[in-house]
Amino acid sequence: MRVFLIFICSIALVSLAPEVHAGKHKDKKSGDSGAASKPAQKAQAKSANWTTPKGGGKGYGRNNGVGQPVVKPAQWSKPEGAGKTKPVNTWNNPSSVTHSKKEKNWNNANKHNEWNSANNWNNSNTVKYSKKGKNWSSTEKFTTSPDGQSYHYQSKTKVNAKHFNLSYNPNPAIQNVKFNKNYHINGSQYWNGESYAAFRSYRPEWHDQGWWRNRYNRVVFNSGGWYYWNAGWWYPAWGYAPNASYAYDGPIYGYNGLTPDQVIANVQGALQQQGYYRGGVDGMLGPYTREALANYQRHHGLNVTSAIDRPTLEALGMT
Repeated sequence: MRVFLIFICSIALVSLAPEVHAGKHKDKKSGDSGAASKPAQKAQAKSANWTTPKGGGKGYGRNNGVGQPVVKPAQWSKPEGAGKTKPVNTWNNPSSVTHSKKEKNWNNANKHNEWNSANNWNNSNTVKYSKKGKNWSSTEKFTTSPDGQSYHYQSKTKVNAKHFNLSYNPNPAIQNVKFNKNYHINGSQYWNGESYAAFRSYRPEWHDQGWWRNRYNRVVFNSGGWYYWNAGWWYPAWGYAPNASYAYDGPIYGYNGLTPDQVIANVQGALQQQGYYRGGVDGMLGPYTREALANYQRHHGLNVTSAIDRPTLEALGMT
């Protein structure tokens, strides 16, 4: 019986010996593999320091010392649903409406889609013409035409008065007007305003030389006729000389102390420059000059007097 038990125990030991040997071999192998995995663990730990959290973009440094990886700075972060944003230290733009290009910020103080340059071109309510930072102020004024519409009639440039060498003799090509004591200027009753009062009140008078000299201090001879000066206007002095001739019967507005023929000559020159008059400068208010005046006045919204009045001189830039 004792021999039988010893036999059974021997068989059990023999059967357990390979498993113990295999276990030792496995432990040795796992130990070797553990030593070999140390570089891999080190590399894995290194890469862990450079890992980028989900949604954080590229990493920008090593571990910050508290176990968290350093990610893209907050000022460069991209908010959800937003496009590209500029860094925190970009140029400040206090305006609500801007135009930017390549991170440059142009401020619009007016908060409209208009560009304010560094030269600060001034745009006031006055009429100005600006180019390359230069302001050219216009002397334009406005008047109301008979149809109720407003037109500008003041020239942008001042026309200086000139002296013309004129003939004192009448132009034979111009038909002279005849004296008519009942004459009145047609249509003048519709020309409102103080500037046209001389046309509304004009009535030709026939008097001798002494009568004119006693009443008016300034009487001159021009282009075959005699004219007297009264309250800023030149009028024909009918009867001053029996053989006097006149191309026009009516008032002529004077300026700069010019005689009537010089006033007419300057107006003819100004109308020539603007393409309204193609005749010669003779200092006589003949039919071609009056037609040119009428066209100019009509195109500029003035009362068509076909004569020289203050609004017309202002429009030409002569006063």
